[in-house]
Formats: sequence, C-alpha cells, structure tokens
Amino acid sequence: MPSIYSWRVVDRTSSTTRQCSSHEYVSVKSNTSGPPPYTPLLPYTPLRTYAEAQAIDHRPPPPITATSTQPEVNPYESSVRPEDTPEPPFQLRSYKPRTPGIRHLRRPINDHLHRGRAHLPLTFPRKGQHIGGRNNSGQIRVRHRGNGAKRRIRTVDFHRFAPGKHTVERIEYDPGRSAHIALVHPNATATTATATAQRKKSYILAAQGMRAGDEVESFRAGVPRLLLEALGGSTDAGMIAAKTAWRGNCLPLHMIPTGTLVYNVGLRKGGKAQLCRSAGTFAMVIGTQQQDEAGRENEGGVGGGEGEGEQGERRRGKKDLYVEVRLKSGEVRRIHREACATIGTASNSNYNRRQLGKAGRSRWLGIRPTVRGVAMNASDHPHGGGRGKSKGNVQPVSIWGQLTKGGYKTRKKRNVNRFVVTPRPRGQKSISKAKKKERKNKN
Repeated sequence: MPSIYSWRVVDRTSSTTRQCSSHEYVSVKSNTSGPPPYTPLLPYTPLRTYAEAQAIDHRPPPPITATSTQPEVNPYESSVRPEDTPEPPFQLRSYKPRTPGIRHLRRPINDHLHRGRAHLPLTFPRKGQHIGGRNNSGQIRVRHRGNGAKRRIRTVDFHRFAPGKHTVERIEYDPGRSAHIALVHPNATATTATATAQRKKSYILAAQGMRAGDEVESFRAGVPRLLLEALGGSTDAGMIAAKTAWRGNCLPLHMIPTGTLVYNVGLRKGGKAQLCRSAGTFAMVIGTQQQDEAGRENEGGVGGGEGEGEQGERRRGKKDLYVEVRLKSGEVRRIHREACATIGTASNSNYNRRQLGKAGRSRWLGIRPTVRGVAMNASDHPHGGGRGKSKGNVQPVSIWGQLTKGGYKTRKKRNVNRFVVTPRPRGQKSISKAKKKERKNKN
C-alpha cells in the first residue's frame, strides 16, 4: 500500500535533498548531535477517498478453509463441565441516606453486569402509542402505563437454533425484562474466521451463575458427530446427558434427565421458549408421558424421531411423545418431547426483593400512579362519591363494575387445556390440600 505522507531528508554534509516514503530507511550524515531534521511535506502520492480507504484497509479477512493437512480437533474431548459457583448469601445493597429518595432504596448486588451500552445492531428503539397503554385510535386500553425513560428493545434469541459452541462475552441488564441477558458469539472454527464469528452475535437469556467467558451450546439440531466420537460411538442417554446437560445449554426435553431444573421452556416442536422466562423462575422435568393408543392425542406439534413423520409415529403408538414438567406455580404440564429448554435457573433471582425507594423510580419505569376508587368521583368509579371514605355499601368491584373479590369465577368449564395434568393450586384450601397430599406421599 503506498504511503500517504513523505518527508524531505536534508543532508547537511552534502547539501543534497531527496524525497523518500515512510517505509524507507535513509542514513543521513550530520555533524550536529540529535535527531535528523525531518520536515513534513504535503503528500506527493494521490490521496484516497474515505470509501476507497474503507474498501482497501478494512475488508474482512478471508475465511480460513479446512484443508486435509490440518488435523481436525475435537472440542468435546477436552471439555470439562463448568463448576457450579456457590450462591453468595442473600444481600441487598443499601445506601447512605444523603437524600430521602435513597433512604429506603434496596437493590440486589450485581457487580458482574456490563456497565456500557448494549450491542446496537441487536436493538431497536421503543416507540409508539403502545408505550402509554393506548391502541391505534389513541384510546387507553391498559391503565397505569406511560412516560418513563427512553429504551431500546433488545432482540433476544428464544429459539437457539444455531449449533456449535458459543462464548459468553458479557452479562447485561435488560430494561424490558426482569432477568439478565448474555451477549454470545460463536467460537472460531476451522471453517469460520474469528472476525466472521464476532459478527454473528446474539442475545440469550442468562442463567443464574453465568459469567463472561463461559461456553454454551444448543443441541436442538441433534447430537454433533464430534461428541459421539468423543464418547467412543456410544449412544447411551446418560453419557450424552453428562456432556450436554450443562448450565446454559439448550436441549430438547427428551434429552434432559429427570429431576433437572430448566428454564426458558418451549411448548411446541420447533417453537420458541415461552415459559419460565422471568427472573428466578424454573421448572423441573418429571418424566415422560407414554401414549399406547395410536392417534389418541394429536395436539401439541406432533413430530417424532429423525426421518419419521406423523404416520410413522401413529404406527409406533406415540410412546414417549410428551414430557411432564412441573412449573414453579405447582402446575404439572405435558410438553412435546422436541420442545426446547435451557438448563439452570433464570438469572437475577433476587429481583422480587428490591425496593424502589421513591415514587419517581416507578415513573422512570413507565408505571403511572394507581388511584383508589373511593378517592374518585361517582362518575369515574362505582366506589366514588359520597361523604368521607365510603364506597356506598356495595360489593368491591372494578372500575368496569366486575366483582373483584368473593371467588368470582372467570374460567370456563369447557375447553379445558388437556395438556395440564395437575392444575396449579388456587386458594388457601387447595394449597392446604396439596400440602397434605405431599406429606402423605412422603410418609
């Protein structure tokens, strides 16, 4: 590449002057001590435009292609299960009450979070009428929403279809959700250059205990050939799970051992994760749901083993087509065996113990005040009006007149979700009955 600048070299002994580029080495004789007198000149080579410089100097390096002379390195032979970092004792960060607003402020300690901006190519601005809870005609459809600080929506990958090992670059705070997110990029391989791998970054939901430098992987596309070679060609489910069921890895539900805690759980084959995405949530894999009768239950994204369709599954009798998962609410649900789930617990488990400290922080989050019905006028709420704090000897109702207490039923008895094996306990009586059943089962 030609040099942009040149210098005039003055030889005081011979009184000669000539031009040289910055890449040449010129010996100059001088009777005086000190550096030679270099005087900068205007460039004698033609200047390039910014577009030409970008096209020449900043082109991505060519990808490294695998050749037969380079031996293929198996990354699974030296892979070691990441150690489970012990959870620190529960602590909240408090502040010296220099102002009334921080006297009651309590925050979880998350010193590992990234302090800079988000990765801008994976974000877009949060704009529109929906921020204030309004529809396309400007009418309020969700109350107590509006204003708040400017945000950018983070595009989180809930499918996790990309195979291969990915390295966690950093853990970030996401204003659009309670859990933290992790910025990951695929590892450079023999067929993928480092610069190319750095451009394929993505956001995933971070697991509790995940830190920068960890490696995660998705096995939704199947078990890699190199992993089977590292296991000596064995297809034992326990041996495969010992190498795949690690924190932060995404697997189909049928590859996860019974009793494993998972989060980011999907509901359909090939679909994205929909359950257990909030901070500190998790589910437990209980077991498989066997179906002996052919064609008895057809919903839930039917799809089976490799190379087989619906007809093949009907011939097999659909055995082990579903996996039972117990959610944190106590509900036991049947989910398709090919649905995705991530090993571990959703990060930021102490999120529910925070204290905002003042009303202004709720406004920063886009939460507007909630006004009591008895403090309104009679034209604004059924409890409004009258003298003093009186709602007029009526049953507690909402602003639309619907009963809010007393066990008012809102769920229909028909069209019950058949994938719910055990519904979550509702009410104090149901919770006490569930506890009694657990005690009987233990005894």
